[in-house]
Amino acid sequence: MFEKSDEQLINKALAGNKRAWMSLLKRYETQIYNYGIRMTGSNEDALDLMQEIFISVFRNLASYRAEGSFKGWLFKIAHYRCIEFYRRKKPNQGLEGVPELESQEPCVESRMSAIQDTNQLVIAMQQLPLAQKAVVELKFFGQFTFDEIADQLGISANTVKSRLYGALAKLKTLLEVEYA
Repeated sequence: MFEKSDEQLINKALAGNKRAWMSLLKRYETQIYNYGIRMTGSNEDALDLMQEIFISVFRNLASYRAEGSFKGWLFKIAHYRCIEFYRRKKPNQGLEGVPELESQEPCVESRMSAIQDTNQLVIAMQQLPLAQKAVVELKFFGQFTFDEIADQLGISANTVKSRLYGALAKLKTLLEVEYA
């Protein structure tokens, strides 16, 4: 009935409670999976990235110091795993088989439209450099502040803003061409 906080679940998971770890995983798996889809453009790569992220979180959970939100710490790890992914793989792979992203739209028509728009955004995001893609992902999909993004990426808030506005200009151009 009452949902436990991230910190409560972390403490229980560190004490060896597997259910607490699974609850923590379940709480963030959709967000991390959707992050993986938007960053890689591939279902298989998103699943691989998600697995790497959660393995890293599991291995480093004891080092989490609760100085910021757990979600921020989790997405910082996700960002570093994503950089490693791009170092290992070619970033411009096709988007065949990209699954539909979850939507909260109540109406079937509006839900399908939102999914199509989201998939178009995923395709357009694949054409952005990784640095810009990461900022767009964290700002709009992760809903982090400029300062939180700067902390996660190890850059200044002004650099975050610059990358975001540059990415938005590119996305606008790409999406205008798509819908023209």
